[in-house]
Amino acid sequence: MDLDVDERRLAWVYLSRVVQGPCAPLSALIASVGVCEAARAVREHELPEALRGPTAARREIDTAAADLDAIARLGGRVITPDDDEWPGWRMLGLDQLDTDRDREGAVPLVLWARGPLSLQAASERAVAVVGSRCSSGYGVQVAGEIACDLAARGWTIVSGAAFGIDAAAHRAALAVGGSTVAVLACGVDRPYPAQHDRLLAAIADTGLVLSEYPPGTSAQKHRFLARNRLIATLGDGVLVVEAGLRSGARNTVKWARRLGRPAMAVPGPVGSASSAGCHRMIREGEALLVTRAEDVIDEAGPLRLPVADATVDPAAHLRGAEADVYAALPAIGSRLPLELAQQSGLDLATVRAVLPGLELADLVGCDSGGWFRTRGRGTERDRTMPTRPG
Repeated sequence: MDLDVDERRLAWVYLSRVVQGPCAPLSALIASVGVCEAARAVREHELPEALRGPTAARREIDTAAADLDAIARLGGRVITPDDDEWPGWRMLGLDQLDTDRDREGAVPLVLWARGPLSLQAASERAVAVVGSRCSSGYGVQVAGEIACDLAARGWTIVSGAAFGIDAAAHRAALAVGGSTVAVLACGVDRPYPAQHDRLLAAIADTGLVLSEYPPGTSAQKHRFLARNRLIATLGDGVLVVEAGLRSGARNTVKWARRLGRPAMAVPGPVGSASSAGCHRMIREGEALLVTRAEDVIDEAGPLRLPVADATVDPAAHLRGAEADVYAALPAIGSRLPLELAQQSGLDLATVRAVLPGLELADLVGCDSGGWFRTRGRGTERDRTMPTRPG
């Protein structure tokens, strides 16, 4: 492996172990100085005040090489923002959240994975299916039928491998040979719940078991809330099948709404306590009523992005990395991704992740000379890009 690539991977893994979960100040430091320099700053305690507390407990513990060996022995891997498999387009939603409001809303540093699926490919067309752990026979049947139909049509089923609706959704996808991703609130080497060790093994055989927590990390309550944002992030929408009034599924719906993903809920019998949360979300406009796979597909795909009006600044709605990359493009002419990274101060992986989203929003295009702004060019030729340089 290239020495620079190896150093960066070790830095990502070291930092993943230090903070064990989302950490917006650390993500900001990495964006500012790069992952290797951020790792050095953490080790040497040369940090802004906001990072001293989150890194104090484990900054002197560097088990990066051992962690990579451990995941390799499991037949797994670590996916970093430097890798082609990183779902950069999906992560843009988290990148634009206000982490002062949503402390758990930061982009994960890395993702630990077991299974043959490419995360980037698996998340291109995906639906999150969540719901009550104490599900009824009705809920299990409906979740299984909808997940089965979606998986058979090529949609990836994303869930959390919990009892009840999660397990029903995973099993339905597996039954038809479809793709499914289980997102855990612990290390991928620790089946949770323990009774689902065989289910998780089956998912790892053909799908993907995923976590932002390094091997050996135990499940804790706050990690489930953080895990929910990843379930919402990886799907084109979130479907809830059965949820009590205090169901954790509602937390996943909250993340979906903040990320701009459609939230959907299946109604149940009017007197069912298991469906009371779904009924409330539908009544209060938090979720759309759906009853079958076709309804879910109508809402979740294809992805529709807002296009800026010609009379206003086309970049007015952009935030975060999208705004930085768009600003780095010249009014006339084009630039390659490496030039945009240098101009914007972002790393190359982030720039490459941002550009397809801007293209889908009809704000940029590319040709053999590089990427350019489409607004003002106005011709179909300018919006037909046979290749993406860089």
